[in-house]
Amino acid sequence: MRTVRLALAQLNMTVGDIEGNARKIVDTLARARGQGANLVLFPELAISGYPPEDLLLKPDFIEANLRALDEIRRATAHITAVVGYPAADEYDIYNAAAVLQNGTLVGTYRKHYLPNYGVFDENRYFGEGLESPVFDFGGDIVGVSICEDIWYPVGPPQLQALSGGAELLANISASPYYRGKGHDRERMIATRAADNVAIVAYCNLVGGQDELVFDGHSLVVGPRGEVLARGPAFEEALILVDVDLEEVFRARLHDPRRRKDVELARQFSPQVPRVEAAPLVEDPEDRPPIEPTLADPPEPLEEVYGALVLGTRDYVRKNGFETVVLGLSGGIDSSLTATIAVDALGADHVVGVAMPSRFSSEGSVRDARALARNLGIRLLTIPIEAPFQGYLDALADAFAGTPFGVAEENIQARIRGNYLMALSNKFGWLVLTTGNKSESAVGYATLYGDTAGGFAPIKDVFKTLVYDLARWRNARPDGPIIPESVLTKPPSAELRPNQKDTDTLPPYDVLDVILELYVERDYSAQEIVEQGFAPALVERVIRMVDRAEYKRRQVPPGIKITTRAFGKDRRLPITNRYRYRTE
Repeated sequence: MRTVRLALAQLNMTVGDIEGNARKIVDTLARARGQGANLVLFPELAISGYPPEDLLLKPDFIEANLRALDEIRRATAHITAVVGYPAADEYDIYNAAAVLQNGTLVGTYRKHYLPNYGVFDENRYFGEGLESPVFDFGGDIVGVSICEDIWYPVGPPQLQALSGGAELLANISASPYYRGKGHDRERMIATRAADNVAIVAYCNLVGGQDELVFDGHSLVVGPRGEVLARGPAFEEALILVDVDLEEVFRARLHDPRRRKDVELARQFSPQVPRVEAAPLVEDPEDRPPIEPTLADPPEPLEEVYGALVLGTRDYVRKNGFETVVLGLSGGIDSSLTATIAVDALGADHVVGVAMPSRFSSEGSVRDARALARNLGIRLLTIPIEAPFQGYLDALADAFAGTPFGVAEENIQARIRGNYLMALSNKFGWLVLTTGNKSESAVGYATLYGDTAGGFAPIKDVFKTLVYDLARWRNARPDGPIIPESVLTKPPSAELRPNQKDTDTLPPYDVLDVILELYVERDYSAQEIVEQGFAPALVERVIRMVDRAEYKRRQVPPGIKITTRAFGKDRRLPITNRYRYRTE
């Protein structure tokens, strides 16, 4: 029996904090060694943090990262580690994995498939790897790959398993989250393990980085596609599991089809060099068995909420803020955003501001107070009536003969934005904006008003999902938090008498379906009509989306939770005359 104790270091790294990331890696090596681990995997670009973007264009950044790698190398006595870092030679830099053992650099692997879609820009920075080495640890054969390399059915892990005989395929990753990705990723990893009759160990990054959240959900899957270990979502963990490499050999003996694949793969053997190293396991008899980490995957709404909490916490903390401030209107969006902020940072680090106007209903003011009381946060009340009347007086001559309209409505939103930014400047608080994806999509927001701020937690959350998340959070053991009246009253900006969102927009349960088809799936207007929507409605919504591109360029970053978030995911020109039309 050839049993190897694997440790998957599912860590939260910070981009650019090379010294801090290195210390975390060294400390984790000590923890893993203390628990009898033989092989420890760290995430993709663990030393630099992911994605480092244009930091990679700074030679001193690369050099500092290499010095950190050398420090980590010296900490690998009696243990083997795979550590992600930016490597360099005289020609280029590479997204690489260092294989370290007993204080030596055994070898490196360079990532082959460099994603350049969605939020990724790796072709901008890295050269491609050309070899798929396997590491022979005294007869235990390990293939190392990085993130995207394992998403292709025919890629480096397959070559390592077929041509190189790798029994353990170790993949280090920084795979950004979107709804349902954990399930999709687990299915893919199980397929790779079964197809290659190998154990696959997949170590993913966890944490927030600007718009991105990395969910962890690291995995070890056996040669029949069975999950042997699973890390938790949205939290750091050291995932331990004992794997029997002899089981891989037995499984391969029972799969004669694999022999044909091996014959075909032999032609690629020059690309699969073998690197000799010391055995992974030194004293197997001195180690009692362990129970593997096997965390349950979160439910769908719990998953999204967890991503929003982690993304908010890390953006605030990693950027040096302690406290956030946001406007509390008594509406659903600000209520959910405040609740996320408290769950992320604690009630002592969240300040709500009620800014009532002549149009604010008593119910909304009451709901804002009730929410603040339920959350245990400080609530400031700063009416906007005096400055609003001052604006109207100052503009009276310029506006003479015109009816009350959007200009007067937006003045109120901008006063509120000014209030929040003044508090931010005075006390060093980060302003959270509370707009959702539905509003951002159609431009139902005021530039320099409700879009003013530093971070937008629910920027990628459609309005219907906002309600679902609020109801889910209210159903938790410490709930309900958000007053029921917030969930049941018609949504309104309350910028004019008796205003409702449906005065300007279709009902959100209709709007969000159209937006998902157009924004996330790139359906044409005619294709959306064929889903059962009125042509005039479809054209109207698409026109609003297209015209609002300039607004979306000026809003704060927010957490990506869908497959097509505005920003890095969906990039359209502002100056653009192409328009979809129904037939």
